[in-house]
Amino acid sequence: MKTAAYILILSLAACNKSAPKVEPRIDSATVEVTKETEKRAEIPADEAAASINQRLLSILKSKDYHAFSQYIHPQKGVRFSMYAYLHPENKIFSKEDFDRYINSNIKFTWGSRDGSGEPLVLSLKDYFEKWIFKRDFSNAEYHFNEFRGQGNSLNNIKEIYPTQNFTENYIPGTEKYGGMDWNSLRFVFEQYNGIYYLVAVINDEWTV
Repeated sequence: MKTAAYILILSLAACNKSAPKVEPRIDSATVEVTKETEKRAEIPADEAAASINQRLLSILKSKDYHAFSQYIHPQKGVRFSMYAYLHPENKIFSKEDFDRYINSNIKFTWGSRDGSGEPLVLSLKDYFEKWIFKRDFSNAEYHFNEFRGQGNSLNNIKEIYPTQNFTENYIPGTEKYGGMDWNSLRFVFEQYNGIYYLVAVINDEWTV
């Protein structure tokens, strides 16, 4: 009887030893998304803004618009404004609309050029390349919740976004033009489920 019990124990031990251990499968992409989500949600607002700001500049320079769309606010979309004064007519794209039109030849009227009053009519991609990133802001001065570029143009950003954080990428003007050829690119962020998303992309420059 003891011999039979001993054989049974050995058999069970052998089965347990040979049976492979089943581990839950975790997709690597899911891990990276989770890590990025946690990182963006937990760090202080100024650090989060600086990090996302730098990432957005890199995205714009490389023209990786699929990556850009990942930062668009899920509910409010993203507003585009040619200048610091925001209008109800500003174009606002949801993530879905952005993805739909970024490679389309459909043209939109983005506003009127200062001085001439001529309407700026461009496709979404051309607006990015010919207006938003018409200058390389990669090495521009960085500012958080501070307006560096100021001229005689009106600025109602704080009225429209009174509690949101924003960043400014500022390129100073040159002595040749009396400093009036400065340019700024601003990003406005708002949290959604603890994560910072982009709600506005605002250019600015000297206006007459």
